[in-house]
Amino acid sequence: MLFDMPLERLREYRPEPEEPADFDAFWEKTLAEAAHHGLDATFVPHDAGFATVDVYDVTFNGWGGQPVKAWLMLPRVRSGPLPAVVQYIGYNGGRGIPYSWLTWSALGYAHLVMDNRGQGGGGKNTADTPDLHADGHGSSSPGFLTRGIEDPCRHYYRRLITDAVRAVDAVKAHEAVDPARVAVLGGSQGGGLVLAVAGLRDDLAAAVADVPFLCHFRRGSQITDSGPYAEVARWLSGHRFRIEEAMKTLSYFDGVNFAARATAPAWMSVGLMDRICPSSTVFAAYHAYAGPAELEVFPYNGHEGGAEYDLPRKLGALRGVFGR
Repeated sequence: MLFDMPLERLREYRPEPEEPADFDAFWEKTLAEAAHHGLDATFVPHDAGFATVDVYDVTFNGWGGQPVKAWLMLPRVRSGPLPAVVQYIGYNGGRGIPYSWLTWSALGYAHLVMDNRGQGGGGKNTADTPDLHADGHGSSSPGFLTRGIEDPCRHYYRRLITDAVRAVDAVKAHEAVDPARVAVLGGSQGGGLVLAVAGLRDDLAAAVADVPFLCHFRRGSQITDSGPYAEVARWLSGHRFRIEEAMKTLSYFDGVNFAARATAPAWMSVGLMDRICPSSTVFAAYHAYAGPAELEVFPYNGHEGGAEYDLPRKLGALRGVFGR
């Protein structure tokens, strides 16, 4: 059912951004600190038994120099450097196993799938990239959205977003990749990471963000009790007098603020019946986007959005920017 604003209001919805004065300085310092650690990207061949795709087990240094895992999938028959797609995964997901990620390499692209630190399971149902830098101080409700909510410097998404930025550097480091043709894509949490990376880098060919999470935190936590935004409401219900402190921390990781700095061509999507990432939070980020952007609206869909049926639109977009 529809529970957010009607589409007519959504098309005009441009909330006042909640942006800390030192937003840019915070991220400049964060990425500068990460750059002190060498990327040290390694690509170890992984025998998945595929006849047409080469798979590499990737490790690179993310936030704090911690090793981050990824898969790199390359079409086996290739000539010249390939355009590349870096994919970010949804909440509680991870890089999983290579058999889940054949679409983009089958279409002729290099495809890097980044693991989520401390979230998804690997082959043994454990996180391939543990969140070793979670310091254990402060309080949080179950999940990741309130982990470090008392201090942006210790917040979980400071680490994960830094990993996502450096994942682009990792794919560019492979000899089969054309560094001038790299796009980022993802859905839900992955879509929120797309907006963050697009706002922090100026060298992307395209950004594809489906039903993005991590946007317009205050409204998200107020109008839905489904999914991760409910973690914020749960934490605030037990910390009644710390609302503004929490919202200020979250504003450093808000896709609306990153979108206002992003210039790469963007393709986004929204489900008007999405209770996990309410449509008004997505429209807020879309309207803030500084570069050229298109938004596909699915009126009778929830968090699945267009699902696989939206793939031809994304492929057409990437062919347009990649030239193939």
